[in-house]
Amino acid sequence: MILVIKGLFILFMILTLSGCHSEESNFVKESTSPSSAALEQESSISQDIETTELNQEDCSLKITIGEHTFYAAFADNPSAEEFRELLAEGPITITMKDYGGFEKVGPLGTTLTRTDAKITTEPGDIILYQGNQITIYYGVNSWNFTKLAKISDSSGLKDKLGTGTIEATFSLETQE
Repeated sequence: MILVIKGLFILFMILTLSGCHSEESNFVKESTSPSSAALEQESSISQDIETTELNQEDCSLKITIGEHTFYAAFADNPSAEEFRELLAEGPITITMKDYGGFEKVGPLGTTLTRTDAKITTEPGDIILYQGNQITIYYGVNSWNFTKLAKISDSSGLKDKLGTGTIEATFSLETQE
């Protein structure tokens, strides 16, 4: 029974440390009758695991710029997963400037793995450029980029981003 409890605790720690990465956990409960204290502990761990799984499945990217808040769905690639893990440590604020008349760009402050592919951006695309720059596209551009996320509602994005230098705060948001 102690091995089952230790196993559940280890499983809980793995799920907790995995950020917003969604994985399902399967475990087998022992069929013998454990003590009431062990049952309470097992029940508590199971509830924590279920809560963690729900939070991980509903995790999205939140971007705050001035009075505007945008929500984005993460791309399905290793770079987006690294970005999500970075944000699990806390929000990141990036000073971003206009570039080329179609994007805001700023230094991430660290380097992420690149999974570049030839793409044509659309308004609302969040792109990793050269492994260490974050861009928010409000126009169209074709190049070899790594897509990190896509803003769900990009209507009026260029106007909402404004002109000149901005401060954009990237964080994780758990949708309930």
